[in-house]
Amino acid sequence: MHSSTSNSEFQRPIPSRPWNTLLLLTLALAVIGLVAWEIRARTWGYAPGLNDTSDLWADRREAVKPDSIVLLGDSRPLFDLDLNALEQGLGKRPVQLSLAGTCAYPILDELSRDESFRGTVILGLIPAIWFVPPAAPPYQNGVKALKRYQTRNLSQRAGHHLGMLLEEKLAFMKQEDLVLPELARKIPVPNRANSYLPPELPPYFQTIDRERRTRMADQCARPGPLQDRVKTGWIPLFTPPKFPDYTPKEVLEGIGKQVEARFGDTVAAVNRIRARGGRVVFVRFPVSGELRDLEEKLTPRAGPWTRLMKETGAPNIYYSDHPELIFDCPEWSHLSGPDSEEFTKRLVPHLKRALNAVPEPRG
Repeated sequence: MHSSTSNSEFQRPIPSRPWNTLLLLTLALAVIGLVAWEIRARTWGYAPGLNDTSDLWADRREAVKPDSIVLLGDSRPLFDLDLNALEQGLGKRPVQLSLAGTCAYPILDELSRDESFRGTVILGLIPAIWFVPPAAPPYQNGVKALKRYQTRNLSQRAGHHLGMLLEEKLAFMKQEDLVLPELARKIPVPNRANSYLPPELPPYFQTIDRERRTRMADQCARPGPLQDRVKTGWIPLFTPPKFPDYTPKEVLEGIGKQVEARFGDTVAAVNRIRARGGRVVFVRFPVSGELRDLEEKLTPRAGPWTRLMKETGAPNIYYSDHPELIFDCPEWSHLSGPDSEEFTKRLVPHLKRALNAVPEPRG
């Protein structure tokens, strides 16, 4: 007896429909939807441009040579250092490895363990970000980028290069702003007792090319809604997070120990680079307005910055020590495109002096 499920003669009937017309209609609706979403994105101020993905960062990490000049840190060296001006001033085009919203210590540590690297690191440092514990998102951003660099496969590389072709043509392809999970995350939900939502990240306000040369968007560089939205987002983002009342004392003490360990770990990483003939220079970049006041209150210069400079013995440049390096940041935290070029030109002589004054490694 044949089972009805094994009857090879069975065929599902295909209903008679105008399939060609339905296909064309579906394609037309898809195109209309894409065009409408593109128009909407552009009315919000978005423009075609690359996303600063882990793949784009991995491309630049692969470009690092033994004697490269590497730019490292958070978003300030990403925005404020102009690759063209640095190349003209230092005689070599740097590799940009800074990442927005990121504690760059994991990247410095990885670079220090790369036995082939004996170049120069120009490291922008905001103490409030540099000393976050390993579980914090800024630390994990660096870990994520490194993991992509170390493990990506051929398929991921191909997808990345295809994606760049589309990103350079379409404004709505902004993975940090205009994808469904990010749009859903922006739905306002009030805080509840012992449940605090993280602060909202700033919106897209930059352009970036394949070398990760980054420029502030013109709409953000001048007064207006975008600048106001970015500016007002920094204060909650830089304010230390609240811990629920039930957080165990041991957890808080553990975080304190992790922060303390960062001093010694940073010294060790700097020394490993120096031991191979490399150089590391720390730079504190301009900051303005209420954000400057908050940073000076939470992490005054006499605190973590001074201690770290003393323990590493590294040459360093603090912007406020030099009147020519004091700039007004339009949205309090970063320089506009033209100002980044001018700031970099003025910074170059200080970098040259610092690079010629690197001391011996310290224990």
